[in-house]
Amino acid sequence: MQQADTGGSAPGAPARAYSVPVNPDPTESLFSGLRPTSPADLALSLSVPADAGHRDELRAAGAPDAPTLAAPWASFFEHIGADGFADLDRRHENLQRQIRDNGVTYNVYADAARGLERPWALDLFPKLIGPQDWAQIEAGVLQRTRLLNAMMADLYGPRELLQRALLPAALVQGHPGYLRAMQGMRPPGDTWLHIVGFDLAHGPDGRWWVVGQRTQAPSGLGYLLENRIAISRQFPKAFSGMKVQRLAASYRALMDGIKRMAPEGENARIALLTPGPYNETYFEHAYLARYLGLTLVEGSDLTVRDQRLFLKTLSGLEPVHALIKRLDDEWLDPLELRAESRLGVPGLLQVLRAGNVLLANAPGSAPLESSALLGFLPAISRHLLGEELHLPSLATWWCGEDAALREVLPLLKGSVIKPTYPRSGLETVMGQSLDERALDEWSGRMARHPDDYTVQSWLPLSQTPTWTGGRLIPRSVMLRVFALADGPGSWRVLPGGLVRLAPRGELIAAMQRGGSSADCWVLTDGPVDHTSLLQAAPSTLALAQQKQPVTSRAAENLFWLGRYTERAENTIRLAQIVLDHLGGEEPSSRPLMAWLSDTARENALVLPDVPAATLSPRVFARSLIASLSPRPDAPQETQTLSVGFNLRALKNAAAQVRERLSQEHWNLIERVEAGFARDGEALSTDAEYATAEALSALQHASELLAAITGSQTDRMVRDDGWRMLSMGRHIERLIMLSRALALALEHRCLHDAAGFEAVVALFDSTITFHAQYQQRRDMVALVDLLVMDRDNPRSLAWVVQTLRSRLAKLAHSATPEDAALARALPNPDTWVLADLSNWQRSPEGLRTWRALAELLDDCEASAVDLSNEITRLHFSHADQRNQSLGG
Repeated sequence: MQQADTGGSAPGAPARAYSVPVNPDPTESLFSGLRPTSPADLALSLSVPADAGHRDELRAAGAPDAPTLAAPWASFFEHIGADGFADLDRRHENLQRQIRDNGVTYNVYADAARGLERPWALDLFPKLIGPQDWAQIEAGVLQRTRLLNAMMADLYGPRELLQRALLPAALVQGHPGYLRAMQGMRPPGDTWLHIVGFDLAHGPDGRWWVVGQRTQAPSGLGYLLENRIAISRQFPKAFSGMKVQRLAASYRALMDGIKRMAPEGENARIALLTPGPYNETYFEHAYLARYLGLTLVEGSDLTVRDQRLFLKTLSGLEPVHALIKRLDDEWLDPLELRAESRLGVPGLLQVLRAGNVLLANAPGSAPLESSALLGFLPAISRHLLGEELHLPSLATWWCGEDAALREVLPLLKGSVIKPTYPRSGLETVMGQSLDERALDEWSGRMARHPDDYTVQSWLPLSQTPTWTGGRLIPRSVMLRVFALADGPGSWRVLPGGLVRLAPRGELIAAMQRGGSSADCWVLTDGPVDHTSLLQAAPSTLALAQQKQPVTSRAAENLFWLGRYTERAENTIRLAQIVLDHLGGEEPSSRPLMAWLSDTARENALVLPDVPAATLSPRVFARSLIASLSPRPDAPQETQTLSVGFNLRALKNAAAQVRERLSQEHWNLIERVEAGFARDGEALSTDAEYATAEALSALQHASELLAAITGSQTDRMVRDDGWRMLSMGRHIERLIMLSRALALALEHRCLHDAAGFEAVVALFDSTITFHAQYQQRRDMVALVDLLVMDRDNPRSLAWVVQTLRSRLAKLAHSATPEDAALARALPNPDTWVLADLSNWQRSPEGLRTWRALAELLDDCEASAVDLSNEITRLHFSHADQRNQSLGG
């Protein structure tokens, strides 16, 4: 039977309205005329009391009408000092700037107004927890973690809880997250749960209540680290003076514990598995991997061979012994779980059953996350642990039991209705928000499908002060704390947590609902542990000799980041040349117009059925402008792979390897993509008279791309990943310029001055050409500069030689086959200027440059072949054998 371990639901009352005094003169300080005797008095004078029925964390005893501050807050404001209040607005601005500069984001799928990715919302003031409160939390969380771990061992072992009817089978075997593939499994060290998150609320009576628990992939460990760094910098005096417990020792203990239990022990390779950059908490995945010194991987980075897990790297397959997973269990293995999953690793559960990998957490814990479970935990604790629960849960009723359903239906108005199972399509509903008709409708739904619903008593969340508009405004708060395994069957509680603040007037504290976060300072009476992760790191000499692997996925995205950066630059330059000639006062020659038309069409600047510029220059120009940046949701038949598409593809590739890019580099990529999309949308609505505006937008994008090129060239570590980026750029350059020059020969546009200058401009070599050759326009000069000159980074010889050099370097660090790829490229040492610039007469009596044309075709074909071979050798690992996929 279910039972509340508290004797009933916590008291509560609806939130009341309040008003904040408004300073009529914005130039006058909010603090002028205030003469309190102490910082505590000033804080009280600027504060708004908590709503009726809610605990006021700012004031003594949690009472909204208390005349004094709670002791932790009194100490906090004493460290700030009375003069420090006038500085809080500046600190708040600094904090927001720091969040933006650090690129801290939280992806909100439903927030169309603000876009997919928005800055992390962080309040200036931390939440303060005193030593006595923390002792209560710590003891209760450790006990519940032991309990949940024991439940996992039972549910996938003897299943006594089901046999003794301590837990309904419908909540376990009827739960979609119960994994029968894990039955009989025994994890290393008998530790099923390495990271457990508990959502806690501070009730009006001063007790801490468990609202929910997260066991599959609890989020928050990365964000709370960023919160700590950001807020401690704003209040360094208070942070050092108030004996705030540090966090690093807990993370170090987690890593040490995983190594002790993983195959290979201290030499185990640990990776962090992420769903990818479109996950709502991807920022913290990358942040946490960087902080812990782990390789950040996606499912496509991993493969199974002979019942072992491997990381696909440029150097081949490297073993992985432990995974900290950041995706829910159902996505882990498409062979045995959700077949449509592209996030997991085929065969991963097979590796787990063979004992060749440690997963933190072990799969199969989804049933423990159901709110319905809370009502059964007191009896389960007495059975498995022989103990009463130290931390109470909110009174909870699973409606699948007829007696519970009858009991709770009259209580819906003061309760919270939650879905029992995930993927049910149901959302959490506050009973207070429902009128009588809605309550009747919900009662009917629950009577028809009782198993799908769980009801929980409503608890008025405590309210902590936040700095808003020069006032201390209370906001409802929820705290997530984490238990981390530090060894077999042993856990510690991280002394801090992820604080979520509800928007003012809202009843639910959730980031998805527009909430914000705060740091959590746990105070101690004892010594502060100043452990650093650096103390557990290898020696400097060992780090210098150790080489971080470049995953195949990262290498592939860097490769395409290079290709799309180069492609964007080339198409922008080509579009500028086309518009300049089509909009000029002097008519261009027919060969030049034909070359411009074909080159623009082959580079997807216009749709295939657009009339050539030789037939209708005006229509061609209008079509090019309209196609520069079509909307992504435009019909497929109107889409082109023009400049806007290339910039979006550039950004998408960069997003996949964002952890390898500087913040400035990423900001430039976002600016050029968003700015050109905005300009392109305006151009597409009026393309007839927009040549000047289009050229201006292209020039602005070109300048930003030049800055991006600078970041890629001079501000990235030149490891194998960077070599892939560089090779992507040079392969793209070789393909495009070889083909463009071949088309120029075909259309014979090099015989007039305008055509000659246009080709030189496309190679971005105008200044160099005229400085070296003045006004000479002959084939010897053109071939010398654009094909042979190894000092010109736009010449074909320079590009080929650079590719050969990059491949030679890669052959030393990755695979010897790269040396063979280098030898397969054309060799500039064999090129002879006289041969390439000599012409022959065709049967029609026209001059042709057969040797040059053959070289250009060879360069283009070799670049395409090289791209395919790099994909086969380094990205797909298609030649690897002994792949083990099966039941």
